[in-house]
Amino acid sequence: MNLLSNIHKQVFYLQVLALILLLTASCSSKIQDKNTSELVTSSATVKPNILILHVDDLGYHDLSINGSKIYQTPIIDQLARESVRFTNAYANYPRCVPSRYAMLTGNYPVQDGDVPDDSFSIDHLEDDKNYIKAIDDAGYQTAYFGKYHLGESPTDLGFDTSVAAGHAGSPISYIAPFNVNKRKWESNKDPILDLDAIAKPGEYLTDVLTSQTIDYIKNRDSQQPFMAMLAFYNVHQPFEAKEEDIKRNRKEIKDFDYGNTLEYIKEGTGRTKMRQDNATYAAMVENTDENIGRILDMLKIEGLLNNTIIIFSSDHGGLSNDGTKERQLATSNYPLRAGKGHLYEGGIKVPFFVKANDLEPRDENSLVMLMDVFPTLANLTSNKQPVAAGQNMLPVWYDQENWNDRTVFWHSSKARPVNTGDTKSSAVRQGKYKLIHWYEEDRKELYNMEADPGEQNDLSGTMPDVVVTLSRKLTNWKKTF
Repeated sequence: MNLLSNIHKQVFYLQVLALILLLTASCSSKIQDKNTSELVTSSATVKPNILILHVDDLGYHDLSINGSKIYQTPIIDQLARESVRFTNAYANYPRCVPSRYAMLTGNYPVQDGDVPDDSFSIDHLEDDKNYIKAIDDAGYQTAYFGKYHLGESPTDLGFDTSVAAGHAGSPISYIAPFNVNKRKWESNKDPILDLDAIAKPGEYLTDVLTSQTIDYIKNRDSQQPFMAMLAFYNVHQPFEAKEEDIKRNRKEIKDFDYGNTLEYIKEGTGRTKMRQDNATYAAMVENTDENIGRILDMLKIEGLLNNTIIIFSSDHGGLSNDGTKERQLATSNYPLRAGKGHLYEGGIKVPFFVKANDLEPRDENSLVMLMDVFPTLANLTSNKQPVAAGQNMLPVWYDQENWNDRTVFWHSSKARPVNTGDTKSSAVRQGKYKLIHWYEEDRKELYNMEADPGEQNDLSGTMPDVVVTLSRKLTNWKKTF
């Protein structure tokens, strides 16, 4: 009996050991193959919440963490330090409507050889191409707050809730009542239909939208995860901010030493602003920062911060350029070249970072675009695979892959030489080289983005082989639409 007992014990221990080894191997395999929603959740029953903070017209260098000496953004800076910070993140277009179209549909914003403009509406997406519907079908409560600019309502795309989002690209005023013009010149902007109903006279729009988002998150069904997108109208024109914030920034700007920096230089058909010296714009940037702080505080108080993925982005570069008609400009994107409307870096490079509880903060140099956001989130929440040009970034988020050599494209057919000084162009970047082609003029410029991020040294005359290779890629891509 003792012998049999010992044998039984030995067999039992061997079985336990085998089970441990099997479980260890299984866990190791899962750790090594982080390419699905297992990347973010330790349990299939616990789904992360998702919060997207999308700022309008915010330039890459409009954050103090990215080099601004004028705009103070301590909350966003700290969020960035806790995130994966993408140093090669791009908008798909240097203007609002096409950029937002690309982000929400996961595809390049080219329709039959052209791009959407201000009158464009997304009325319907087929279910198999609709990433928002996939997220909703996965059990998420979905909500959209703020600037949409793609039709009457984000509910047309599948969001359950929509607040203050419509066709308008910007408010008539940032001070309630928001649909009443308070400036000396006439405004022909579309009213935002439900905007004035949610605010008291004198309230600031960004404060109100943030409060709406906070209330939604606090009062939603806590048994279901949420995916909320707060698309700030800030910092798009009109230039309006709280008077006390303007006065403070006006004094700080007056005391700032710009040295020999010119106020403007020539670019395209107009000028590029070289100084960040607009006190009202500075106040708008800082108000956005404060409101993001309010949301983060709420998430912490509600116990949601550790289970919420936070994505911060802008829709394109800052308004630093005018054209044949001079206008008041918002900011400077220097040392990046040009700004909103242009395919130089100042127009398309955007701040983009992702915070999640199991993501190790770092700088990440992979080439990513806004069109990658919702394919990634759909894969994360429902295992849906990308169906268009936008890619699933999860392997990059978790440092399993690097996309530094990825090839990405732009096509800017809706030029505005009067307003922003740009002319029709297309561009391609593969790895460190970027080619811009002004196709009506048949003019090309080539830049090494690692050595020359400010795009000052055109290599097209000295590297003809690279020009030919990238031109062929760009031509072949343009044949697809």
